[in-house]
Amino acid sequence: MRSSVESDPETLMDKALKFALPSIAGLVAGKLFQAFWGSLVRKRNGGMDTEESDQESATAGLLFAVLSAAVTTLASGLIERGSQALIDRRHK
Repeated sequence: MRSSVESDPETLMDKALKFALPSIAGLVAGKLFQAFWGSLVRKRNGGMDTEESDQESATAGLLFAVLSAAVTTLASGLIERGSQALIDRRHK
């Protein structure tokens, strides 16, 4: 057990950093995209509330889910790479 701990150069802080930064970045990116999407939909609909707009909102909801997942995954992936590079640089 001691040799496995000594062979792993990452500290608890490194592991926490690799977990926390991408999680927080994904959350922030998701919330920013949600705010952007909400303002875009409000501007486009202009307060329209008909059956046709309900069908469009179902399509828009699906589009929002796909784009939101893509933005969140991209942001957390980039930050994950950055945090790994930061940790690697610290270890050198």
